[in-house]
Amino acid sequence: MKIVLAGAFGNLGFEILKVLAAKGYEIVAADLKEKEENGLEGKYTFRSIDATKKETLAGLCDGADIVITTMGLTTASTKFTAYDIDYQGNLNLLEEAKKAGVRKFNYISVIACREPGAEKVPMLHAKAMFEDELKKSGLHYVIYRPTGYFYDIAKVFKPYVDKGEMQLLKGYHNVKANVVDCPDFAAFIEQHMLDTDKIYEVGGKETYTYEEMAKMCFKAAGKPVVIKDSPIWMFSMLANLPMIKKAGKHDIILFSKWTLSHDLVGKDVTGSASFAEYIKEYFGRKA
Repeated sequence: MKIVLAGAFGNLGFEILKVLAAKGYEIVAADLKEKEENGLEGKYTFRSIDATKKETLAGLCDGADIVITTMGLTTASTKFTAYDIDYQGNLNLLEEAKKAGVRKFNYISVIACREPGAEKVPMLHAKAMFEDELKKSGLHYVIYRPTGYFYDIAKVFKPYVDKGEMQLLKGYHNVKANVVDCPDFAAFIEQHMLDTDKIYEVGGKETYTYEEMAKMCFKAAGKPVVIKDSPIWMFSMLANLPMIKKAGKHDIILFSKWTLSHDLVGKDVTGSASFAEYIKEYFGRKA
């Protein structure tokens, strides 16, 4: 079976690549750049692509049975928006897949992208827009909507822990999520990639409030717990500051505001990894 994996060298993409390689699939690993000395040499064919440029996708999907895409904007950018990558970039890939006669297309989206108000958050809205395009494409699909990842929480919380003071939204300390570890999620993706026209809302085995997560981080780092309130309107104000927009951080801030103020609990629980143990190791190692 031949699989095209787009976004193969991002955090999640590389975990999927490892799972697919271990299963012995024929893999085309597509991304802007290849991760060098990655330990999987010889187990895939690399293809350099820029999904915003259709010409770089030409022939990518020829002979493929399945396309899996993790492509999406995850950091601040002064060059691209979520609509450029999450929507148009994936749409360009979908059109190439259709042209090549691919019959199955798997997309990693995000949980809650269809909830009321999500249309005002570009990093959610762009994914919802692409989901709509995929559903009407005529291709069979699997859409995965993860709740979030262990490493994202650790990475976002670390600067606050280092500073010794965590900021959470006032009135939203008990908002909760069951984030999932990337290797567990990658295994789930491979296990279900042959399903037909399915949508999964995927989370890990443990559910915590953000206050509980923050306390875990401080404790693991050996620091006193200091959590302060930040009014939710502050995020909207910050997102619209000219300097923030110029730095390409507007969409990231709106997405952060959304995730910290909405329960993100996936009903399709997977994996054995413990978020609590991950945090102990992550902050204990870095303390």
